[in-house]
Amino acid sequence: MRLVRPSNEWKEEHRQYVKEWGPSRMIPSSFNLTGHDTYEEYLNALHVRESGQGKWVPSSNYFLINENDRIVAMVDIRHELTEYLCNVGGHIGYSVRPSERRKGYATRILAEALLKCKDLKISRVLVTCDEDNIGSAKTILNNAGIEDKSFLDTDGTIKRRFWIVNE
Repeated sequence: MRLVRPSNEWKEEHRQYVKEWGPSRMIPSSFNLTGHDTYEEYLNALHVRESGQGKWVPSSNYFLINENDRIVAMVDIRHELTEYLCNVGGHIGYSVRPSERRKGYATRILAEALLKCKDLKISRVLVTCDEDNIGSAKTILNNAGIEDKSFLDTDGTIKRRFWIVNE
């Protein structure tokens, strides 16, 4: 297993992941290919997003690749928090390919992301999940998450918020 940055090498595998994800909202949203005519256009947009331009905060995005060169999970690491991210999104957003769930990949990608956060000198990492996402809450707890006060989003969704000391 290894983390890799999105690049042309992963274009078809990324498209297959998105196809498998289906019509629901892509998580993390930084991996959504909608609205980009080419993969190169997507990569350019991702670069702008990662640089923190416009409404974005500086971030790093990775695929978790298995031994068969298959993307099994994705992670977006936000280097700083806005008020919105402090309440809803946190430092780390991740997802696991639907056909690869319940195999420990969520716990693995969060652990790998925490190592990247350590390199970025982020010593307290905020990770959030929807109240009804029991699997994600367990993943966060498995990575030493300590639950904080939940947040009621404007759409009525309750976000559970967890801090992980990362020193």
